[in-house]
Amino acid sequence: MTNKENKAVGLKYNAPNAPEVVAKGFGELADEIVSLAEENGVLVHQDTELADYLARLDVGDAIPREVYIIVAELIAWSYIIQGKKPENWNNIHNKVDDKV
Repeated sequence: MTNKENKAVGLKYNAPNAPEVVAKGFGELADEIVSLAEENGVLVHQDTELADYLARLDVGDAIPREVYIIVAELIAWSYIIQGKKPENWNNIHNKVDDKV
């Protein structure tokens, strides 16, 4: 997550645990975090409010319940645009266009 105030927070998700903060930086360090993420194919999402909220956490902290749905939607969307689907994916309600 990044924002216009030059803040970056990196999250990692290892199911079944909640995503956790694996990188956090401000200023030039934020720029470096974003550059490294992009160089390694990690999707970068820009959201000022979410970055501000997550920047209050320490590296190693799991995200709080208050942002589970927001982060889950970002993770789900990133999987879809990368062409990844859960092993038992069946899209029974046809609410997701997985032909992206």
